[in-house]
Amino acid sequence: MDGWRYSSLLAFCATILAFDSGLIHMAALSNRKTIRGNALAFVKEWGNETREEAEAKSFWDAFFAIFGVNRKSVAAFEHAVERTDNTKGFIDLFWKGVLLVEHKSRGKSLDKAKSQAFDYFQQIKDQRDRPRYVLLSDFARFKLYDLDRRLEHDIAIEDLPDKIEFFDFMAGLDNHGESIQEYALNIKAAERLGKLHDALQDAGCAGHELEVFLVRILFCLFAEDTGIFSRHQFYNYLEHFTAPDGSDTDSRLNKLFQTLDKPVNARGKHLLAELNDFPYVNGHLFGEKLDLPSFDAEMREALLDCSHFDWGSISPAIFGSLFQSVMDKAARRELGAHYTSETHILRLIKPLFLDALWAEFSAIQQGGNRDKRKKLAAFQQRLTALQFLDPACGCGNFLIITYRELRLLELAVLQAQHSDAHRGLDITVEPTIKLEHFHGIEIEEWPVRIAEVAMWLTQHQMNREFARQFGREPDLLPLKSSAHIVIGNSLQLDWATVIKPANLNHIIGNPPFVGKNFRGEAQNADMDKLFSTLKNYKSLDYVTCWFYKAAQFIRGTRTTVAFVSTNSITQGEQVAPLWQPLLNQGIRLHFAHRTFSWDSEARGKAAVHVVIVGFANFDTEGKRIFDYPNIKGEPVEIAANNINPYLIDAPDIVVDNRTKPLCNVSEVVYGNKPVDGGFLLLSPDEKTALLEKEPLAAKWLKPLLGAEEFINGKERWCLWLVGIQPNELRALPEVMKRVAQVKEMRLNSIDAGARKLAECPTQFRDTKNPSSYVLIPRVSSERREYVPMGFFDQNTISTDLNNMVPNATLYEFGVLEAKMNMVWMSAVCGRLESRYRYSAKLVYNNFPWPDADDKQRKKVEAAAQAVLDARKNYPTSTLADMYDPTAMPPDLRKAHTALDKAVDQCYRKEKFGSDMERLTWLFERYRGLVGG
Repeated sequence: MDGWRYSSLLAFCATILAFDSGLIHMAALSNRKTIRGNALAFVKEWGNETREEAEAKSFWDAFFAIFGVNRKSVAAFEHAVERTDNTKGFIDLFWKGVLLVEHKSRGKSLDKAKSQAFDYFQQIKDQRDRPRYVLLSDFARFKLYDLDRRLEHDIAIEDLPDKIEFFDFMAGLDNHGESIQEYALNIKAAERLGKLHDALQDAGCAGHELEVFLVRILFCLFAEDTGIFSRHQFYNYLEHFTAPDGSDTDSRLNKLFQTLDKPVNARGKHLLAELNDFPYVNGHLFGEKLDLPSFDAEMREALLDCSHFDWGSISPAIFGSLFQSVMDKAARRELGAHYTSETHILRLIKPLFLDALWAEFSAIQQGGNRDKRKKLAAFQQRLTALQFLDPACGCGNFLIITYRELRLLELAVLQAQHSDAHRGLDITVEPTIKLEHFHGIEIEEWPVRIAEVAMWLTQHQMNREFARQFGREPDLLPLKSSAHIVIGNSLQLDWATVIKPANLNHIIGNPPFVGKNFRGEAQNADMDKLFSTLKNYKSLDYVTCWFYKAAQFIRGTRTTVAFVSTNSITQGEQVAPLWQPLLNQGIRLHFAHRTFSWDSEARGKAAVHVVIVGFANFDTEGKRIFDYPNIKGEPVEIAANNINPYLIDAPDIVVDNRTKPLCNVSEVVYGNKPVDGGFLLLSPDEKTALLEKEPLAAKWLKPLLGAEEFINGKERWCLWLVGIQPNELRALPEVMKRVAQVKEMRLNSIDAGARKLAECPTQFRDTKNPSSYVLIPRVSSERREYVPMGFFDQNTISTDLNNMVPNATLYEFGVLEAKMNMVWMSAVCGRLESRYRYSAKLVYNNFPWPDADDKQRKKVEAAAQAVLDARKNYPTSTLADMYDPTAMPPDLRKAHTALDKAVDQCYRKEKFGSDMERLTWLFERYRGLVGG
């Protein structure tokens, strides 16, 4: 018999012999919950121990006692072994055939202990005595080596109760007959379950039954890794009681589901023992009978493969990921399903309510002992009474994280409230945060089921945290309560049927990100009904429906709201139709996260930029703006007196389209739209080819600039035939061919306006050609500090992808190119993806120009000319090169800084400290100009 089998047999025999002597308690063999409870008590006693010599022996006696093992009966300290150099070494603790222990002081490196341990292992002459396990510790952590399976586990002492199954061998409970690789949990776990989904779907399981089945599987996977079930209980049942070819997997699973839905005392007495060992779950999770498809070997293997992950350390945010991992891209686009990471959820709930709660708790803690216990009790009652609604909850991520964070706060309160509970006082401590106080609305059934299960599992996680502190884990099973999540269309459902407004404290969530150009018929119908009394609502994104409906729901209440949204609702043309009615109602913004880069826990995550807006139907002090100097980085918090719909500290002003400039300046016009099918436009090669055939056409060729050509230095030409005489045109047959093609294209157009233009095929639709003008690209990268603009004359044609300011002066160019106009544009303009859209009606016509005197104007003109001169120093570089924030030449940057200063001083003498300060000033001036 080989060594390890013999040593295992000895350990098993020692266990049997110990029954009568009481050395190993029967409870340790049958009840892992008792062992975990013992481990919790062990951590409480030894979590802060540091001294190796003074307390190590007591430490290990207590460790063995976790498993009901009397250490003296099985293992000895300072076991002597002969070294190869004939000197003696001493194993710190040795259980022959089972365990070798080496111990160090807290914080000391375990590398030396490892070297010693394995050196001692090699010196054990009798193969039967060589242990299967080597254990290292420094009080603070354990490193366990399973030499048979070649596995290594690194466990912090505070995590011991959650990882106690790794020490099953201590109590003779090591039933891992199979070699299971330990996987670190990550997003791939969700994708593995997605593969199972695909296999089931291919086999004919779809819709409701498929969704319910996967949710049940998720619960079982989590349960066997977290102590709800015994470790590997679900895996072992599948492995040992289903046929390898998968032929009976469906029936075996249905039998398991029936068992989980039946109380233990109501089960048949001839039920398979391995099934009867499963606990009663309840909660209606396993109540419905499913007609599962027949499995094959590959499907069964996919199911087993899912359980190879350690689901016990799962993040609640993974459930949304799981949901998306089995949806196709079209479905994601249609549903607007973008699942939020924990980081973003905390960015929302902390300023909405969590920071204030922790601050209140801290104030109670620091307020002295007078009435402290009474205040803590009252504070806990307030926590217990809080109720939340996510009206577009998806898989429940916001509810999950909110519940978890409240339980953590409650745990801190209970610790403070019952600090004497471990000094002999008989005080019953119970968590009181209720699942049923977390409400949600979701249009699809599957995410609702995911959310319900996720809330149960999070409750279990928090019960384990409770047990870490108080040594007792509240019973999860049978499930007694659940989150209140309703299946329905949130925009058609009366939210008061889910929770009465008077009972609600906070509305949270991440409504669907469906842009106005991607709405379906049903979504348009939702908006038509909801916004029936508003104008211009059709320019709004679908997400605005939840803002508007939430604002109506909280009228006359103290309920606060915060939503994640695409940043489009705080920019451009969407601001006025959404926010003006809400401001008129009395809505006030309490906090805001300005634009930051979205990331999620989901596969194929959405590439968008978002904001978080917190608001209520009442005002408050201590408003907070979170600004992102780097949209992918961490925010900088700014205290604000007021937060307007553009998410800046400025008056509640809404900027709407204006047909004429607010101030006495030149009017802006669009460039020229060709509507020519491309036949009047030429590349450099086409221009060369045309001139080779028709040199006389040179008179009618002009450089053509769109935003792309202007910024990136691309060459393009056009036939500008305005004013050409008929005889001149007929003398140019190649040009005539192009004109004929323009006429044919326009005649065949489905657009009536284009067909009308067929009467004058020699011309662009527009023929604006001022003698001089400032060119402003309508779209520019958000990375640039300045939108590049330029001076041109009638010999260069601008397309409608630019704005033109005809006959603009150097002063006007200087103001437009300065920081004041840039920050105004970045605040009020719309966006194309994330790029700036410089709108004539919204940005230029509403810009509050300064009242500059002649001296100030001359300074601006001089600084503006210096910018143009600095550009000339780089004739081979494009504007894109020169205005790249990293590559911008020092002299050009210096010139812009001087221009910024000259323009700033046209507004006030005092220096502006930041762009936010500039914006505040501009909005104040705007309010004065419009008479607000």
